[in-house]
Amino acid sequence: MSRDIRELVWCKSSYSGGEGGQCVEVATRPDSIHVRDSKNTTGPILTVTPDAWTQFVGFAAHR
Repeated sequence: MSRDIRELVWCKSSYSGGEGGQCVEVATRPDSIHVRDSKNTTGPILTVTPDAWTQFVGFAAHR
């Protein structure tokens, strides 16, 4: 894991409740967006560009 990844500040989704379930956390950098499972913080991290994240959020908002 790169130094930049270790220094990320993670924010839990506002849709994530305290009772578990399907929760994600997001960390942002000027050139990348990182997404991980809040129940498995040492697991895989999805990294995308800010443009790809904007497109995804726009798509998801209309579902």
